[in-house]
Amino acid sequence: MININEVIETNSMVSEQTLDVRTITMGINLLECADRDLEVCCKKIYDKITSYARDLVATGNDISREIGIPIVNKRVSVTPIALVGGACCHTPEDYVTIAKTLDRAAKEIGINFLGGYSAIVSKGMTRSDELLIRSIPQAMKETQFICSSINVGSTKTGINMDAVRLMGEIIKETAEATKENDSLGCGKLVVLCNAPDDNPFMAGAFHGVSEADAIINVGVSGPGVVHHALKGIRGESFEVLCETIKKTAFKITRVGQYVAQEASRRLGVPFGIIDLSLAPTPAVGDSVADILCEIGLEKAGAPGTTAALALLNDQVKKGGVMASSYVGGLSGAFIPVSEDQGMIDAVECGALTLEKLEAMTCVCSVGLDMIAIPGETPASTISGIIADEAAIGMVNQKTTAVRIIPVIGKNVGDTVEFGGLLGYAPVQPVNRFSCEAFVNRKGRIPAPIHSFKN
Repeated sequence: MININEVIETNSMVSEQTLDVRTITMGINLLECADRDLEVCCKKIYDKITSYARDLVATGNDISREIGIPIVNKRVSVTPIALVGGACCHTPEDYVTIAKTLDRAAKEIGINFLGGYSAIVSKGMTRSDELLIRSIPQAMKETQFICSSINVGSTKTGINMDAVRLMGEIIKETAEATKENDSLGCGKLVVLCNAPDDNPFMAGAFHGVSEADAIINVGVSGPGVVHHALKGIRGESFEVLCETIKKTAFKITRVGQYVAQEASRRLGVPFGIIDLSLAPTPAVGDSVADILCEIGLEKAGAPGTTAALALLNDQVKKGGVMASSYVGGLSGAFIPVSEDQGMIDAVECGALTLEKLEAMTCVCSVGLDMIAIPGETPASTISGIIADEAAIGMVNQKTTAVRIIPVIGKNVGDTVEFGGLLGYAPVQPVNRFSCEAFVNRKGRIPAPIHSFKN
């Protein structure tokens, strides 16, 4: 049983070290909303979301006030919409109608984002999957709160290269459709491999079909807390370093566990998981890159960066799993560029490149995240980047993702302002050599040999 004193002792973490609970995310099953009539389906979706999550924001705010710890976001994830709309959606525009319904429901209950405008196509695409995917550019243009994710591969099934090729095109179309807003639609669109069913973080959150009718998942954060703890042990051995990270991760996760239990009790919805990821923000002092520098690097991207990140990720997980019986989602360390001031600084001074970021994704929680690239980048190049990340995830049995933004009208050296938690990003160069012949091959890359474990 968690004692409230465990939370109270973290007050200095909040006031001095930017500790927060990044999100309470309610997952909602929408499968029962499926209907052959699009209007009926949309009404069922709206009614269920606004009924189940009507008190989510107020409950989060109440808990935050009572324990004195910020709960930054309140979000909803839903069943992948390609499954829900299959019977009634016959055109991409039909799916946009559902997207607008979801957006209206999100606005009504006051949440920050709603995830699950998604399709799971790791082995193949149904007609419904393809229609949803082709609707994404228009859906991102015409909605405010909706996040979209497409899972194109897994360790068990391999990589669906037809979907990878299509997603390169869709990302370009989404960038063009939202160019008046610096192509921000791409910031709410992520392509995944090995996507988890219980991730509370956007843009990749959706409510998996193996989940209960509704669930509460909580994502904690705390890069600033870890950074502060490591300042006190400069020059110490790796053993002391690892122990310090583990103990700090334990305390951070206990806060999330308490919040999750309270939210679950008050909302009458089962507790799902704690995602104990170190999720940075653009705020100074809330950076994963700063942790890497405190470990001993001059800048993130220097030789040793991948090893330092591997150490950090592993110790966060080891400490976190001792603090909660149910750890899930992504859990580890995020390395988004635009959302981490230290990462931005490293890119701007030339220490951190796209290729080094790709290497780092082998050992971090997710992948290439919130990276701005020139708007003229070919769709085939974006597909190649997605394929590379999916291969890392497939072979290493981990989640990887690409959330990349080809900013229309911007070139290397320009800076793009996204605002809020999404921050800003320098436009990074991409390899200019073509992979078009590779990504235009049909079919899928087979699963690796070590996937056969039955």
